[in-house]
Amino acid sequence: MKRRHFILGAAGFGGALVVGWGVMPPRSRQGKPELLSVQAGDVALNGWLKIAADGAVVLAMPRSEMGQGVHTALPMLVAEELNMPLANVRIEQAGLDAIYGNVAMLMGSLPFHPSATEGPDVATHIRATQWVVSKLVRELGINATGGSSSVADAWEPVRVAAATVGARLRLAAAAQWQVPVESVRLEDGLVVSGSQSAGFAQLSQAAARVDAVTVTLKPQSAFKLLGQATPRVDIPSKVAGQAVFGIDVRVPGMVFAVARMAPTLQGDVASIDVSPATALAGVLQVVQFPPDAQSAGGYAVVAKTTWQAKQGADRVAVTWVNAQGALADTTVIAKQLRAALQARDGFAFYERGDVASWQATAASQVAATYEAPYLAHATLEPMNCTAQLLGDTLKLWVPTQVPGMVAAKAASVAGVDLEQVELVVTQLGGGFGRRLEVDFVAQAVRVAMAMPGQAVQLLWEREQDMRHDYYRPMHVAALSAGVRADGVIDGLRIDSAGDAITPRWMARGLPKLSGPVDLPDKTTAEGLFDIPYGFAHQRMAHTATNSGVPIGFWRSVGHSHNAFFSESFVDELAYAAQKDPAAFRQALLTEAPRHKAVLDRALKEASWGQVLPADQAMGVALHESFGSIVAQVARVQAMPSERWRVVEVHCAIDCGVVVNPETVAQQMEGSVVFALTALAYGRIDVEAGVVRQGNFPDYPMLSLAQTPTVHTHIVQSNRAPAGVGEPAVPPLAPAVGNALFALTRKRHRSLPIEGIAV
Repeated sequence: MKRRHFILGAAGFGGALVVGWGVMPPRSRQGKPELLSVQAGDVALNGWLKIAADGAVVLAMPRSEMGQGVHTALPMLVAEELNMPLANVRIEQAGLDAIYGNVAMLMGSLPFHPSATEGPDVATHIRATQWVVSKLVRELGINATGGSSSVADAWEPVRVAAATVGARLRLAAAAQWQVPVESVRLEDGLVVSGSQSAGFAQLSQAAARVDAVTVTLKPQSAFKLLGQATPRVDIPSKVAGQAVFGIDVRVPGMVFAVARMAPTLQGDVASIDVSPATALAGVLQVVQFPPDAQSAGGYAVVAKTTWQAKQGADRVAVTWVNAQGALADTTVIAKQLRAALQARDGFAFYERGDVASWQATAASQVAATYEAPYLAHATLEPMNCTAQLLGDTLKLWVPTQVPGMVAAKAASVAGVDLEQVELVVTQLGGGFGRRLEVDFVAQAVRVAMAMPGQAVQLLWEREQDMRHDYYRPMHVAALSAGVRADGVIDGLRIDSAGDAITPRWMARGLPKLSGPVDLPDKTTAEGLFDIPYGFAHQRMAHTATNSGVPIGFWRSVGHSHNAFFSESFVDELAYAAQKDPAAFRQALLTEAPRHKAVLDRALKEASWGQVLPADQAMGVALHESFGSIVAQVARVQAMPSERWRVVEVHCAIDCGVVVNPETVAQQMEGSVVFALTALAYGRIDVEAGVVRQGNFPDYPMLSLAQTPTVHTHIVQSNRAPAGVGEPAVPPLAPAVGNALFALTRKRHRSLPIEGIAV
């Protein structure tokens, strides 16, 4: 086994070895009915589904709704298998059992090249790593909403759970009616045979007594609901203001707290005088909390209203102490990253051909260095958590992407058993990876501990949210390509440098699984080592750094900036070869037919090559992430004073079988707005350990008037569903940047690009 294969395998094995092979027997993800809570008339049939007294089917929902439509998509899987109306499927929050762990998300984090994981010749070390990681996730039940994985992960277990319920209902009906089971069918929410019919509730008790059954899932050709544009079930409650986000939680007698943290990253309180605050009307208490999980220490002021708590927070007399060691500064970090590139001693995630020979014999080279800044998540709903300690029971109401980690952290802080934590996951006012963290939960629990019996809602102000985020890391990349004497470009080398996210996140959230050393982290290389183009000679290596700035997962993670690097540089190569950028890409996709089909679709829909007005141009980018392939063609228009407007974006996607095309289109549109916002405005600057940006005036969002028209084009596929929440973010920046070059002949190699979005 090569050293690189050993290390890549170790990246997957590392956590698995913590629990050992001997305790990981195969386990079904169907679970037992006892996992579900039942009330009078309810009948649970497995760990995912129960039939209510009114005949509705209730799905245990393990994933959080943060605008991506999962509360509609997963019930659609149930409704399809049971041939029942979607309106008759309800959801309840799932518990913390291992069957709800997100296997797809963790499997997608393994650092293997896509071409090495498909087909019959998958290497042994890859198969072994995948097997171990899947078992690990199933045993530990790492429940998370992220990585555009919710539908992909649920695709089989939820459908099997529904199909099993359907089979039991049919067998129960056949026995009761004394008819062949083959004559019994499910139709519009009823069990039917000839002239006889019954509702699900009428047969649920008998179905529960049916022995285990083996089922065959409905084939795609028989789908009636999946693939149809279906309105999201959560929209009416949000339009009416009835949906409960974390900030909307109200508990009788609850009080409110506002948190203030040290101005420097990971700083702490040096001295504090709370008396000016507690003298104010309505202020009840001031609770100090220490630095935790790379977050800064500080205090929370508790009052009868949030406004009173804010006034009290302003009055606390506090002095701060900085974190030990050098204070972070983005200008210094940028220099360090560029120096790391020069060393060129990073870990090679991918090698193909003979790069050394190519570099020695190339007639000439095209080379460029790209840079991307730190970014904040800036969720519309700031961090918040409501906590109440009642004896040994801790109640929490949290908008979170990681309920299991929240419960574990809260139990640890409060010193109670995990079973004594009652957790309600509310709607999320934006996640984008920020709510994969539990720092704010720990603070809320500490406040609740100081006020036993009292429900306390802790809220971060926007400035605290912006200045104490876990940021998308700053990255740099040097790309070079070799040009043969005949003009053919056949070699590509990429060296990048930046902080690795997964080791920092593991150390914060899953410290028992965090290794003693940092193993290769896919998030640093994704979007660079796995590009689809068939350069004969390729090498991609990354130098992992640790700047000390708290970093975390940001929507589309490493792809978000690496796609800008790779797809902008491919565009540079096309111009160097004096080729049309689209034709240049098409010629390099002979080994990637799915990618070429998506690219062709986007080009066709955008009428690539059409004669445009002199003040307009198009740019194209193609990128695969989270199992989905997206091509975007952006059209930009020149405006006065060196400014440009993105007029239109055509977005083609192959995301496997489409569950709800309406949601896919919404995610494409939202992703374009999200990515264009970052392209136009996104940067976080740290000066002497303090984040300079604090609110939307210095970290703007795209306005409605600046939003381009987005056209979504779905490429039909019979592959299992892949992600849609994130894959349309990465191609936007290079597509727009490439259009700007076509229009101005100026290449932008660092983000953000000033002058966009007027």
